[in-house]
Amino acid sequence: MNNKNILQEKEYDFIRNDEHLSKNVILLGLSGSYSYGTNNENSDIDVRGITLNRKSDLIGMTSFEQYIDTNTDTCIYGFNKIINLLLSCNPNTIELLGLESDHYLYLNKIGKELLDNKKMFLSKRAIHSFGGYASAQLRRLQNALARDSYPKAEKEQHIFNSVKNAMYDFNSRYEKFDEGAIKLYIDKSNKLEFDTEIFADINLKHYPLRDYKNMWAEISNVVKDYEKIGKRNNKKDDNHLNKHAMHLIRLFMMAIDILEKEEIRTYRKDEQNLLLSIRKGEFQKEDGTFHKDFYEILDSYEIKLNYAAKNTNLPDEPKISEVQEFVMTVNERVVRGEI
Repeated sequence: MNNKNILQEKEYDFIRNDEHLSKNVILLGLSGSYSYGTNNENSDIDVRGITLNRKSDLIGMTSFEQYIDTNTDTCIYGFNKIINLLLSCNPNTIELLGLESDHYLYLNKIGKELLDNKKMFLSKRAIHSFGGYASAQLRRLQNALARDSYPKAEKEQHIFNSVKNAMYDFNSRYEKFDEGAIKLYIDKSNKLEFDTEIFADINLKHYPLRDYKNMWAEISNVVKDYEKIGKRNNKKDDNHLNKHAMHLIRLFMMAIDILEKEEIRTYRKDEQNLLLSIRKGEFQKEDGTFHKDFYEILDSYEIKLNYAAKNTNLPDEPKISEVQEFVMTVNERVVRGEI
């Protein structure tokens, strides 16, 4: 595949024609399996990128955060938005700064400036961001297995754990509430279809209704995931399971590189064979569960990540002053019409 020719295809005309994109784009690159080196014959081409906010976004009355084209699996972030995501070491965006050179489909002078200064975004925040994504990936894996092969009591415990994880940062994203105001626990059920069941004691006063609605929606979605029971003897389900397992290990690999080497390395050349073997199902049993070997690999990466987290030389927080100076110089050039 000639990467440089991808954008010339007609289906990518929106990049050339949309007023938010066009001459404002500073970086476009491959994302997903192709960027990790884990693609197969069924892999789609995903494109991620960055476009500058326009003058009217910065000092006028318009706003822009991102452009999504579902037809081509393309997402292009506004400059100001992606800066905030990079500061949090968000795995889905920080990987855009660590692609192989031939995986960048377009890169202008400002895009290169961003890549040259990528280390200013790295901090111990990666521990929580990558750890959170890895935990979510593990929950997806456990959820899928639990739906089909676990006893009811164990399924309920998995739902409970997943809901608790989903609630972990509620206080940082919604109106704060006192500890214990939302209490979840497992107790004996009176329903015939359950032995045990999750119960909730909720004591909120003068609490914003919309925040409560959004929190409850997140909890409800976790429970709904477990209730979508499907047959395990389905190749599509197996493919998804193995892909979740592969990405779980890949997230650990990337996080360890960031913490130990202060490097963003998206393409996993050295571990490609391992990741592809997981994706191909070589660690999966006939019943859809995973062999002991997979969990031993998972355990070893968790140990490495914990060690890296304790011994990293990265600062607690990213270099905010450097990032702010960079953002101001770029946006000032936009306002002055120099870009």
